[in-house]
Amino acid sequence: MRLSFLDPLYAEPGPFASVYLDTSRNVAHPERTIALRWRRLRESLSRQGSDRALLNVLEEVVGADTEVPGVHGQAVFATHGTVVLAGELPRPPEHDSARYSTLPHAIPLVTQHLPEIPYMAVVVHYGGLPTAETHGWVTLEAETGTWPASTVTPGERLHSRVAVATWHRTCLRLGHRLDEWARRAHADAVVVGGDEWAGNVLIRRLPHTLRDKVVRVGGRTPTDTGRALLEQQLDGVFRGRMAAHDRELVDIFIGRRALAGPMTEGLAATVAALQRGQVAALLLNRPPGSSLQLWAGSRPTQLALTEAELMSFGVRAPREERADEALVRALVGTGAELVVVPESELRLYEGVGALLRYTDPGTPS
Repeated sequence: MRLSFLDPLYAEPGPFASVYLDTSRNVAHPERTIALRWRRLRESLSRQGSDRALLNVLEEVVGADTEVPGVHGQAVFATHGTVVLAGELPRPPEHDSARYSTLPHAIPLVTQHLPEIPYMAVVVHYGGLPTAETHGWVTLEAETGTWPASTVTPGERLHSRVAVATWHRTCLRLGHRLDEWARRAHADAVVVGGDEWAGNVLIRRLPHTLRDKVVRVGGRTPTDTGRALLEQQLDGVFRGRMAAHDRELVDIFIGRRALAGPMTEGLAATVAALQRGQVAALLLNRPPGSSLQLWAGSRPTQLALTEAELMSFGVRAPREERADEALVRALVGTGAELVVVPESELRLYEGVGALLRYTDPGTPS
């Protein structure tokens, strides 16, 4: 998982206000409900030390996602009187929360982007006889996205309306167009729903490389929800699945581990590699809990297990921070990726490991 979407968070020094709240619109009087939720969070931030200017800019953004229908949440980050990042969450947070801290509390936002699978969804509508020897129209809608974030931020959509009599021929042209679109999106899967006959005609005329990625789904296929095309079906297809890119990184890690290649494992060795900017991808069995702490300085690579170690590097006044906050900042600051892999797939020592960009005599073993 690439974390470049977090770049704006670390362009400014802290402290940061990090706000997560349920902004679902599927309740009676949603605006009033959201206002009450925000009032509690505002009071919490005030007690933690946020000034009025910061609270006011947050209030302008909180609940402003009125165009997003259905169940969802919102994450907002601000510092020094400016909102630096705001976005919708595919799912409401388990608990509304507001944190005022030196580093942004970004891990819940990262977790909501997992498993970050690129895909294409295609819906084919046709209500006539299963034959081209008839009158009528076939309509096709297609959309690319990255699951699950695209649930509430659907991408550009392709619309096509084709006479049934020309559907077989037109599918050849449509297939190449969809293939080009899927390639640009680096789609792991092509999820196809809608009419069985018309959908099968399309699938048989897709280029082989795209046809091999097709997953057929049933069920209702509304296209006017304002959310991701085939949202309910996508959840069933992708639940428990890793993105192909992340799977490839896991396979590389397993191979390097077997051959003593450029990788490391365990918290101490991985933190040491982050200090040196060696980490290409951090692997975790699960995001760190709130109790795990690291010591951090003002730069992304200034992190350590102990205060004494960080001070030995010349860091003045190091701070004890939540490990998840310090690790995410280090990954973003060094351009490293994050892969969360279940223990059933790969058990990591102390739950953490890393693929390294390089090794040298100073690399911890």
